[in-house]
Amino acid sequence: MATIQIEDSENLEKAIKRFKRMVEREGIIREFKKREYFVKPSATLHQKKTTLERKLLNKKRKAEKKDF
Repeated sequence: MATIQIEDSENLEKAIKRFKRMVEREGIIREFKKREYFVKPSATLHQKKTTLERKLLNKKRKAEKKDF
């Protein structure tokens, strides 16, 4: 849980910026978006497989381009 201490003399905008940075650093927003809806395990596996295929294809293209 992200919490910050605000002093009486501190500017509110500065405190909000500090809070946003802390939330981003802890990955709370990323985790929330990841858990926003259920994804079947088979769909996750399929996505990982296609991502890996794309990555390997790009590596292959770069290697071929480098040879020329």
